[in-house]
Amino acid sequence: MLHIQNYVNGYLIPPQSGRYLDNMEPATGQVYGQIPDSGPADVAAAVAAAEAALPAWRALPAEERGRLLVKIADLIDANLERLAQAESQDNGKPLSLARVMDIPRVASNSISLAPPPSIEAAYKVGLG
Repeated sequence: MLHIQNYVNGYLIPPQSGRYLDNMEPATGQVYGQIPDSGPADVAAAVAAAEAALPAWRALPAEERGRLLVKIADLIDANLERLAQAESQDNGKPLSLARVMDIPRVASNSISLAPPPSIEAAYKVGLG
């Protein structure tokens, strides 16, 4: 059975309450995993970690942030089938739709959040 943890500050951690909720596959009604029953303390820890990480992220040059967001999109594309299977199981969506709509859209959104390359970088690759 799949046992999900919270992801906070680079670590997979259990909810502070120690409680979990059953995660049911809508298409079958069968429990296939458990998800954290996270509460306000878990949210506060995640927000504090995000706030602590923000200065380092903000200090990265836009081109580096863009490269990281494109890398996320590449990883999503490389794991398309696995992610589509998980999406289909989690919400009952037909696998074919998860493969061609949901997961590719997440990769596309990641790229759209990447800042455009600087004019100098565009000239370096022959776009200017």
